Amino acid sequence: MKKYLMFIIVMALPGLIFLKAVESVDLDTSQVYRQSYDEYAFGPVTPLHTSLQKPEIDIRALAIQMSDLQLNMINYVAVYEHYNEVIKASIETSKNQRVLSDDIYEQRISKMLGEPVDFYLDNRTEIKIFELKELGYRGYIAKVKLFDPYAFKLALAKDSTNDLETISEVADRTGAIFAINGGGFGSSYKNGQRHSEMIGAAVVDGVLVKPFVYTDEEELFFVGTDRYGNLVGTTPKTSEDVMALNPYQGVSFIPILIQDGQKLDLPGAWKTTKHPRTIIGQYANDDLIMIVVDGRQGEWSSGITLERLQDKLIELGVKDAYNLDGGGSTAMYFKGRVLNKPSSGYERPVANHFIITP
Repeated sequence: MKKYLMFIIVMALPGLIFLKAVESVDLDTSQVYRQSYDEYAFGPVTPLHTSLQKPEIDIRALAIQMSDLQLNMINYVAVYEHYNEVIKASIETSKNQRVLSDDIYEQRISKMLGEPVDFYLDNRTEIKIFELKELGYRGYIAKVKLFDPYAFKLALAKDSTNDLETISEVADRTGAIFAINGGGFGSSYKNGQRHSEMIGAAVVDGVLVKPFVYTDEEELFFVGTDRYGNLVGTTPKTSEDVMALNPYQGVSFIPILIQDGQKLDLPGAWKTTKHPRTIIGQYANDDLIMIVVDGRQGEWSSGITLERLQDKLIELGVKDAYNLDGGGSTAMYFKGRVLNKPSSGYERPVANHFIITP
């Protein structure tokens, strides 16, 4: 704007100088060419300085207005810069308060979880591993901060929708630093080979690779992460319901355990039976929490009921939590090894895994 004003004033200056010069010249028309008006039959001529007087006044008024406008713009710029600094200071204060709030929340979570037994940190993720030891069961908890949401993925077994793969195999193949088993599936033999069939829906890299098929028998959920690393979930009726979440990765199983910090009603058959369990959830500060509980192993770990697990999740301050495939499928992999003890005594090949890559 300043450049525009200066351009107008510069363009107007020659005109003003010219007017002043003309004004100072005595243009007595009776002396032009030293000829009389009668000889050339000229009529009366108005002096030039008189005829240019009004344009000169208009240009001067315009220059004054432009000067006032320039002054106003300078004032506006000063006000804008002042408020811009105020806004920047406010944003910085807000960031500092958020960091302080996160630190306080982190301290609360750490106090509940205890000291981590293992740790991983790079520019994409922070993973802390905690042991879970309660009366009658054992397991592991992983608390994950996703600095890069794309580090968290659903890995299909051998990149196929109908194959099977162990957790160590998928970690070796993908270079994953962390993995847990994922959604529910069934398996059968065709032509002497074992095939899998995932239940519900599955989404990989934002693509619905397994459409959702609704059934009245069990209220399947869909759970996963969006492109911002937030946990998303619903109990869909159609594939459109699934994709309305804008998921980036995700699978299906049953049931939902916690929503908005509240326990949900559980199907009767799932309430009181003890089994190995795999859980995915999220804290209020958006950290992911993933849990495996061993079971069916006598004194080592008899497993846990979902009802008891709900109480434990509330105790840990978890906001949302979903029950993934359990039993012999339950497994957690971290930094080159399986942490827990699968109930079958070996790693079960399953249809998919949630993984974190460096």
